[in-house]
Amino acid sequence: MLMRTDPFRDFDRLAQQILGAGTTSRPAIMPMDAWREGETFVVEFDLPGIAPDTLDLDVERNVLTVKAERPARNGDWELLASERSKGLFSRQLVLGDNLDLERIEAAYDAGVLRLRIPVAEKAKPRKIQVQGVSTSVESGGHTTAELGSAESATA
Repeated sequence: MLMRTDPFRDFDRLAQQILGAGTTSRPAIMPMDAWREGETFVVEFDLPGIAPDTLDLDVERNVLTVKAERPARNGDWELLASERSKGLFSRQLVLGDNLDLERIEAAYDAGVLRLRIPVAEKAKPRKIQVQGVSTSVESGGHTTAELGSAESATA
């Protein structure tokens, strides 16, 4: 049997067991992808093995906070390997003013938390109608429209 050795792996594992990964002072990582689909921004977080009832999402001003927890297993058993982080996971995103924070949708499926954040109406592109100049301004008894056509006729 071939075994790969990493001299620091055991130190890292020991530090995680002693200090605990994902404490409130040092939350574990939460990988994320984000992209835009038309008028909606989509953000996905990888959270495998997280119970949906431990997910907590908050928006305060323009800061979105995502928290989740994977508790450590307790019981009468012998640990053979421990590579998955346990404890508290947390991530904060600063969202722009061009997003509608009142209409954020969240879904959790197959270990992936997906947020859909629509673009705010005020940030969407829109046409501005240009008002025409009134042709009722008179100049010597003629409107400007009549003067323009009269001048071109005499030229």
